[in-house]
Amino acid sequence: MKYLFLFLFLFLSCQKNEKQKIIQLVNEWQGKEILFPDEIIFTRFVTDTVDFELGNTEYKILVYVDSIGCTSCKLQLDKWKDFIAEIDTIKDSSVPILFFLQSPNTNEIKQILKRERFDYPVCIDIADELNRLNHFSPQAGFQTFLLDKNNKILIIGNPVYNPAIKNLYLNQISIV
Repeated sequence: MKYLFLFLFLFLSCQKNEKQKIIQLVNEWQGKEILFPDEIIFTRFVTDTVDFELGNTEYKILVYVDSIGCTSCKLQLDKWKDFIAEIDTIKDSSVPILFFLQSPNTNEIKQILKRERFDYPVCIDIADELNRLNHFSPQAGFQTFLLDKNNKILIIGNPVYNPAIKNLYLNQISIV
């Protein structure tokens, strides 16, 4: 019985520590300005270059995906298509979503985008310049940001991973 209490104590302590780490991470990133590389090229299906500006809009969403692990699993492009459609219904002017995919394997990215029929512009960041400028968290859930017009972080977290984060994004975007 005493081992059960010890286990519960350790389990609850670990959960509290994890919450504290998340709070610290959010506080560290809140209001931080995101820096972008000088040369950014957006493409459709990794082949067709498109004229896609970072934009001087009230809001923009930055999605950074590194090459560690299952890229397709991290992207969840079907959910992003739904989220983009939802944003377009609540905002008169579109909110640009800046997909930066860090991968030396452009063929894999191309196949994922084609398979998922995801024709939204993406930037393939082979040299990982965006991450080198900003030093993102290695946790995929903390590599997506809602930015203001000055590229300062308003919300950190991935809206397609977490419904609560999605609601925060939608509420903030619908304010203006």
